[in-house]
Amino acid sequence: MDDSYKYLIAEITSSDEPFLWEMLYQAIHVPAGSVAPPRQIVNSPELSRYVEQWGQKNDFGLKAVSTDDQQPVGAVWLRLMTGENRGYGYIDDLTPELSIAVFAEHRGKGVGTRLLNELFESITGKHKSISLSVSDDNPAKGLYQRLGFVIVSREGTSLTMKKNLV
Repeated sequence: MDDSYKYLIAEITSSDEPFLWEMLYQAIHVPAGSVAPPRQIVNSPELSRYVEQWGQKNDFGLKAVSTDDQQPVGAVWLRLMTGENRGYGYIDDLTPELSIAVFAEHRGKGVGTRLLNELFESITGKHKSISLSVSDDNPAKGLYQRLGFVIVSREGTSLTMKKNLV
């Protein structure tokens, strides 16, 4: 049995918003040798739009909870962001953007892969595609490519990737 099964997967609710704020911070890619930004960065308009007032009509997400201590260790979530509220991975007004993070000590154990696969299964028939933004040097880019995301645009070192669901 792979390590990802030491985790239960549960739907994110509005009561999980504080955990999502932490996951948003954890989702920030910090290249090796770089200093992590201050935690307050998640309050910037560019980032806060991914979590603020979680539980809106088109919000959907899953969290991984450790069976050892019942603490959440990772999350994957979708939010449809349009108009002035567009995110970094914006493609169009019908494509929700995906965010994902797993605490460092739980990475490399299949948790992210399991979260993504369960999310894909949960949203089948609800969206034609999903998108995300990732730094070109982020190791997670390889995971996204293995799971069917393709690069649709590049701006500097930032990639926008899309996965068709139909």
